[in-house]
Amino acid sequence: MAPQYQIRADYDARTIVVYQAYVPAIADAALRAGHFVTPFSFHRMTWIKPSFMWLMHRSNWARKPGQERVLAVRITREGWEEALSRAALTTADPAAVAQAAVHVQWDPERSPRGAALNHYSIQVGIGRHLIHTFTYDWIVSLTDLTPQIRKAASLIQTGHAAKAQRLFPAERPYPLPRALENRLFSGQ
Repeated sequence: MAPQYQIRADYDARTIVVYQAYVPAIADAALRAGHFVTPFSFHRMTWIKPSFMWLMHRSNWARKPGQERVLAVRITREGWEEALSRAALTTADPAAVAQAAVHVQWDPERSPRGAALNHYSIQVGIGRHLIHTFTYDWIVSLTDLTPQIRKAASLIQTGHAAKAQRLFPAERPYPLPRALENRLFSGQ
């Protein structure tokens, strides 16, 4: 059984993959540039999620209006851990949350059919003061997963969930430094 609070992600020695869903105009511009550019907003928080399944739930498998394109955003682990080191849990004191450069919240992980599971996935909100750093320093690559997601959704809808799972990224527990564990899991 998975621990109740644990970061599960697709990562390697240098990078971690997080997911975001956008309108086509933002996704297309970002894919052309290799990082986010207008019409992406640099003036508001952007939320990144290492859980593929949670974003599938949130975007309704890339069918929700405004979230029709799903990008795998590969960022440096150094950047990921820097963001986490600057985070405040959204359940913390409201004044501390308001001052934080990064927000963290935990939401129930989801099954391929969208059912809430008994363990949680992390969401990380990168504040507007760090968005340029996220975009220009941390992003290593962007990949459009939309065709793969649409194929997986079709397989699930037609009763072929096992085939669909072969299209999901491999996620495993992400090893956090102890100081970050204490910061992210306290109060949960």
